[in-house]
Amino acid sequence: MAILVDRDTYVVVQGVTGRQGAFHTRAMLKYGTKVLAGVTPGKGGQNVEGVPVYDSVAEAVENHPQINTSLVMVPAPHAGDAVLEALNSNIKLVVVITEHVPVHDAMKFINYAMLRNSHIIGPNCPGVITPEAAKVGIMPGHIFKRGKVGIVSRSGTLTYEIAYQITVNGLGQSTCVGIGGDPVVGLNFIDVLEMFRRDDETEAVVLIGEIGGDLEERAAEYIVRTRYPKPVVGYIAGRTAPPEKRMGHAGAIISLGAGDPASKIKALNEAGVAVASTPKEVASKLVSILK
Repeated sequence: MAILVDRDTYVVVQGVTGRQGAFHTRAMLKYGTKVLAGVTPGKGGQNVEGVPVYDSVAEAVENHPQINTSLVMVPAPHAGDAVLEALNSNIKLVVVITEHVPVHDAMKFINYAMLRNSHIIGPNCPGVITPEAAKVGIMPGHIFKRGKVGIVSRSGTLTYEIAYQITVNGLGQSTCVGIGGDPVVGLNFIDVLEMFRRDDETEAVVLIGEIGGDLEERAAEYIVRTRYPKPVVGYIAGRTAPPEKRMGHAGAIISLGAGDPASKIKALNEAGVAVASTPKEVASKLVSILK
């Protein structure tokens, strides 16, 4: 079944003519993702890797009514407007790769998406991939293999490392979702865990957290409260991070005694989540659970 993206995912890339937009459009096409259109205001009539470029999302959707997903690779000052444009064109999944999106803009488009029954992944995320079906984002597709482990992660590069360990151990992934590392994100751990709960293909879930915020603690509470039926293996990045120092991006900071790795690991352990101390150990725990 997979979640969020599959062979019926049809994509418009907003910011397609930029260097990163063009590069990742090429990579998605090579992977087999159905990228039908791109959008860059003022560049309509061009094409990128054979993908037609339009001046607006509305124009792209008018010409390609199958479009149901947008990948946003628009510079941060304009990303908020780009997301709202996609939502107003009735696109149901918007994947926001852009980093440094103002928090107020993110809050605005995330709330608007809820009103329109659409999903936001990100901002500041690597995207989503269902191996051998579709990838929408910047993940290196070759390290993923179709399998039975769902991954939900706040970290980009750690997602790739852990996915690779799962692949080489022969388990593979059902779907991998990078929810993003900003303080305010669209889909969160609980949302994605709930999707994996309903997915017959997913037999176990990996939850990759990091310092900052309380998303992991909330996920732990949800796992207990709902008696989550599938095994969950966790990993928390940033165990050696010093308090009050911002690490890498906006969400990764330990402040006022909150967001520290110890509290996250404790909450997950108490919820029955097997928390690994290294990325490689995530895969070995999964093997012992599933084989």
